[in-house]
Amino acid sequence: MSKFLVTNEHRVDRALRVMLGISLIGIAVIGPKTSFGYLGIIPLATGLLGTCPIYSLLGLSTCRIPKR
Repeated sequence: MSKFLVTNEHRVDRALRVMLGISLIGIAVIGPKTSFGYLGIIPLATGLLGTCPIYSLLGLSTCRIPKR
């Protein structure tokens, strides 16, 4: 389970996810008031947590690899 919650997002990726999430939630609250906007909770949560479950399942990461 700990391997599933590893930080696998770069700072830029996280910032973009948070902005996208806030924008989508804003659409649900202020804009045309469609329930589609509540899907913004997903990128907002993954951006704040710094881990993407899909990245983990696919073995991807946007973090820099530390030099050894």
